[in-house]
Amino acid sequence: MATLNEWIAGSRPRTLPVAVAPVAAGTGAAYAIGDGNPAYALLALLVSLLLQIGVNFANDYSDGIRGTDDSRVGPVRLVGQGLATPANVKLAAFGAFGAAALCGLALVALSGKFWLLIPGALAVVAAWKYTGGKHPYGYLGLGEVFVFVFFGLVATLGTTYTQAGSVDLSAIAAAVGIGAIACAILVVNNLRDIPGDTVSGKRTLAVRIGDPATRTLFTAMFAIALVAVVVSAIQRPWTIIALIGLAPAARSVQTVNKGATGRDLIPPLAATGMTILAYGMLFGLGLVLDHH
Repeated sequence: MATLNEWIAGSRPRTLPVAVAPVAAGTGAAYAIGDGNPAYALLALLVSLLLQIGVNFANDYSDGIRGTDDSRVGPVRLVGQGLATPANVKLAAFGAFGAAALCGLALVALSGKFWLLIPGALAVVAAWKYTGGKHPYGYLGLGEVFVFVFFGLVATLGTTYTQAGSVDLSAIAAAVGIGAIACAILVVNNLRDIPGDTVSGKRTLAVRIGDPATRTLFTAMFAIALVAVVVSAIQRPWTIIALIGLAPAARSVQTVNKGATGRDLIPPLAATGMTILAYGMLFGLGLVLDHH
């Protein structure tokens, strides 16, 4: 039976900045447009955090029962390490998804943007299908697409739209930049796991394109995030401060491109998580400052 600390570790709290960044930037964009709402922002944050936790437990469950977690390095694997039963981890995943759905329903009802129920439902389905079901798309090299769309575009623009009723160029740029860094987290994670995933048959994008191309892709994600800031700054100059948030990425890019493998990729993975948080917060702050 897993302890409370093991359950908390199994939820992978270091991934939670991925959930905070789009809400911070999206709320800033809503204020820049002229209609931010703290209560709606809090609900959007709960939805994003709960979805991320649900994805993490679902990934733990699905990879654990397939045996792809048996020899990984990195965070606690509840099923793979035999700390919790697959049934309990699956229940935790669906519990998180259910709580996210309830918060999402409240947000949609309060904002009156009922059509957002559609992307919300798709986000839950996509979260489970990432590594769950008979044909998980995370095993087909499509994980980065899911991350970019749902943790970049949908999370950021959905946050803005529920508050302001519209989006603009800066909101879209923020969504693209955050989506790119979120992808970078998955890219470096999958780069680390190439040896084990290759043996277990998990055909992630990193496995498909190979080690050198994956390292190049990691760097490209930060280049996209940088360009997104420049594009936003054309409309809202204060958002240029988001470039400061990219500073922690410099060492990560250097480490990855020097050929780090295995446990040596854990520091770049952690630093990329901090990068997306700093980037999202500063992007949001820049948008608010631009409005004022």
